[in-house]
Amino acid sequence: MAQHPWLLHYPKEVPPTYPYPKHNLAEFLIQSAAKYPARTALHFMGKEMTYSELLTCSYRFANALRKLGAKKGDRVAIMLPNCPQLVIAYYGTLLAGGIVVMTNPLYMPRELEHQLKDSGASIVVTLDLLFQRVKGVVPATEVRHVVVTSIKDYLPFPKNLLYPLKAKKDGLKREVEYGDTVHAFVKLLNASPSTSVYTEVDAENDLALLQYTGGTTGVSKGVMLSHLNITANTVQNGLWAYKRSESQERYLAALPFFHVFGLTVLMNQAVMLGGCMYLIPKFEVSQILQTIDRFKPTVFPGAPTMYIALINHPDILKYDLSSINICVSGAAPLPHEVQNKFEEITGGRLIEGYGLTESSPVTHANNIWESRKLGSIGIPFPDTFAKIVDPDSGDELPQGEIGELAVRGPQVMKGYWNRPDETAKVLKDGWLRTGDMARMDEDGFFFIMDRMKDMIIAGGFNIFPREIEEVLFEHPAIEEAAALGVPDKYRGETVKAYIVLKQGETLDAKDLEKWCRERLAAYKVPHIYEFRESLPKTIAGKVLRRKLVEEDSQQQEQVTK
Repeated sequence: MAQHPWLLHYPKEVPPTYPYPKHNLAEFLIQSAAKYPARTALHFMGKEMTYSELLTCSYRFANALRKLGAKKGDRVAIMLPNCPQLVIAYYGTLLAGGIVVMTNPLYMPRELEHQLKDSGASIVVTLDLLFQRVKGVVPATEVRHVVVTSIKDYLPFPKNLLYPLKAKKDGLKREVEYGDTVHAFVKLLNASPSTSVYTEVDAENDLALLQYTGGTTGVSKGVMLSHLNITANTVQNGLWAYKRSESQERYLAALPFFHVFGLTVLMNQAVMLGGCMYLIPKFEVSQILQTIDRFKPTVFPGAPTMYIALINHPDILKYDLSSINICVSGAAPLPHEVQNKFEEITGGRLIEGYGLTESSPVTHANNIWESRKLGSIGIPFPDTFAKIVDPDSGDELPQGEIGELAVRGPQVMKGYWNRPDETAKVLKDGWLRTGDMARMDEDGFFFIMDRMKDMIIAGGFNIFPREIEEVLFEHPAIEEAAALGVPDKYRGETVKAYIVLKQGETLDAKDLEKWCRERLAAYKVPHIYEFRESLPKTIAGKVLRRKLVEEDSQQQEQVTK
């Protein structure tokens, strides 16, 4: 207990250790389909699919892959928004023994080509709207087959008939040249048998997923996650939310499944528990509010930007959001003000967790119903160990000191795909060096200060952007904020704050500086304020600091010229 003080704060219902099943990750779907065959698994724009139907479709897809020549270990890229086809392709690939490569539908050709070439994917599943983009990069890759679907394929009547008309009206191009290597998703499934397919795996070593890092700080790398990695993290999340009811929970699936947070905490979690997922292909605040009001989802994992958008919607009080019981926030720091206001409006619990792609992703979370600490990422999950180390030597630091967070557990990756040197930099004796600066308090709660790369060093002082951003978020006129270091001839770096105001609010730099000076040490107060309409973000809602730095550099070059 002295070495792991967080265990004192475990709810009595949560075991500190657990025997994680070592099976094919798709076993979750097989088990839920056996227990709840008639239970709705997916709800998409009014169309429902039961667990029995989902498993049948997944078997058909697995058989289709084999017909296309896919073998165990082959990589299958899935480039889709949240829709039934993504779930079918995901579990079908696992059943066939393939390795899923989740691909962001927003990727431009250069990014897409890098991921397909790096992974060695032989099959791509994508939308008709994205076909021309995929077609353009395929010749430079090992891709042999492209499977194309349309949003309308799983829409209910009459939406399936109206969708092509709306797409044409919106100027969306859906031209696809089908042939020997380009296949229609629905036709491929209908032509394949529904006989069961199941590939035995070495769960600890066989890969289920190649999940690419966001590339917010450099070149995107393929993270190798085994069947056990993801199975364990799915179970850990389930153990943590011990009050959830099996087969009764309704999940608001707005987090993209092609992001590992949405994949584990939402899709795998819901399937493991036999829950119903309300699939949202694109986050739009009004649609989210209407969905909650009408369908009464109980679980809503999300990113801080989602909760920020909701609580600042002018009509939020017109909707009944009281069905929400559990919200887990990840992908970026959760401001205190956002957490408090969202809980006040919904009556549910919004907790902050922590993870990274390299850990499937979750390693820490605050207790949902017991004691928690605002500003903390919480305590380590079952069978997960964490420590604070010196970034240079790797030696463990005394309690309370700031250093690099290192984690170890069954959810930690096998390494980076085809990058042994990069793997060796972050995996040392089973410990994953996260690159995040953090501290652990006397109770075993962890606090992320910031990414090591994001830390600002101004005039010899170490400044963590999150401290500044918390103060900015407390201002009633501010909707979003980001702080980072920009070059300064005198201090080396100085703090620049990027501000997005709430609708109808006004604020100037002078007033904001006064606000900060009353709440921050003088050396932490931003010297530059830039007011913007929005901040550049990843699809998961994480602010692209690299993009802001690039924009600032370009501005400085213009000034110099």
